[in-house]
Amino acid sequence: MRYSIKMLLSAALGAGACLVGAAQATTITYTDFSSTSGLTLNGNAAQVGNVLRVTPANFGQAGSVFSTNPISLASNASFSTAFQFRFTNPGGACDGQGCGADGLVFIVQTNSNNVGGGGGGIGYNGIPNSVGIEFDTWNNGSIDGNSSNHVGIDVGGSVNSLVRAEVTPDMNNGAIWYSWIDYNGATDLLEVRLSQTNARPSSAILSLTRDLVSDLGTTNAFVGFSSGTGAAFANHDVLSWTFVDTFAPINGVPEPASLALMGLGLAGLGFARRRKAA
Repeated sequence: MRYSIKMLLSAALGAGACLVGAAQATTITYTDFSSTSGLTLNGNAAQVGNVLRVTPANFGQAGSVFSTNPISLASNASFSTAFQFRFTNPGGACDGQGCGADGLVFIVQTNSNNVGGGGGGIGYNGIPNSVGIEFDTWNNGSIDGNSSNHVGIDVGGSVNSLVRAEVTPDMNNGAIWYSWIDYNGATDLLEVRLSQTNARPSSAILSLTRDLVSDLGTTNAFVGFSSGTGAAFANHDVLSWTFVDTFAPINGVPEPASLALMGLGLAGLGFARRRKAA
């Protein structure tokens, strides 16, 4: 896809999405979700103001949001992504460790752009040929390590995480959370970082060495998010998102504020020019 200065500056001013294609990489950037162009929203997912509400705070909801078109991750499935999310208005049942459920999953999958589920499956359960990073806020017993507040790495549509890590404080605290996820297909290393600030942590909260090409089956993938609620619920919102179809760790997360976005847009312009010249 061709890019232009106008596209990058509109993203910098908060107009929504920017898709920059170059000879060797494609970058998707949503500095906010005032526009959801290029995305398919399924189930209860909705655009609410400038945020992407994957599920609302109500009983028995299910939603997913994926790139409308698949993205080529080249031969080794490498990618880097960074996003902001926030869980608010938790209610319904409580599991003894807090109220609100069930969380959010970042997903790379090669099936379609309209999958989704609900409840403890967080919209991810049952999706084959996939990898999901779950931000889980409900204790479903042993498959969650008896934790109601953790991050886990899932594959093949199973929410019984291969690895998981406890998170403090509660992700249902209404604060903005920042996450960075990177997969280096050359080393098969998948890393997840999480913070309540926009400074990328030096250390990963989770890491896993795994050949994701085998899990995905193909490197033409849909990327996005899913969520679900059951007897407990919360608003599960994504505030901004950047995705790069190569291993290129991102230092910050795009901020939905005009000054920060202008800096991001100009930096993106420089990146696009360098890639084009390469």
